[in-house]
Amino acid sequence: MSIRSEAALEAQLIVLAFKSSGFMTALQAARSLKLSSWCIGAGAVRNLVWDHLHGFKTETPAEDIDVVFFDASNLSQEFERAINDRLTLAEPGFNWEAVNQAGVHRWVQSHATQVGQPFRSLAEGIASWPEVATCVGVTLSGSGEIEVIAPHGLTDLFEMIVRRNPSRVSSAVFTQRVAKKRFAERWPQVRVLEAS
Repeated sequence: MSIRSEAALEAQLIVLAFKSSGFMTALQAARSLKLSSWCIGAGAVRNLVWDHLHGFKTETPAEDIDVVFFDASNLSQEFERAINDRLTLAEPGFNWEAVNQAGVHRWVQSHATQVGQPFRSLAEGIASWPEVATCVGVTLSGSGEIEVIAPHGLTDLFEMIVRRNPSRVSSAVFTQRVAKKRFAERWPQVRVLEAS
């Protein structure tokens, strides 16, 4: 169990983000879209922290850069694709994946253990992601300040614990994700908890 406070963990995450030129480039590209509520989350944040904690000199490339945003006024897939296209134009070196959390409930229900209502905020969407350690988003304000959104806290992320988020995935789906993502193989200090 970590003895570091959430504030200390958040401060450490902010420092790591500022030190990573690639992560900062992605944040700046996302900020350029001027979305009202957005962040980069999931695997890009996980890789940033776990690479640091493992002392890796070379960053583990993210499969994609998840830019999640919240806009209840337009839930169309065309809107998401347009955001994705704008991100690619802003920074073509990344494999972007833009997802509007206001509309996720429409396609998540087929995989969830519980039927959910539409999310009411970006943080509520982030709180539903499959692994607790990756329920974290980082955003960049107009004034250049990094802000962290971590509805379940940052302990699992910094303790390198992979734990199923029961609000999102079944034990079977979690087990499949762990096998596919190969967390402990890629980061040997990671502990994967049983899916029960």
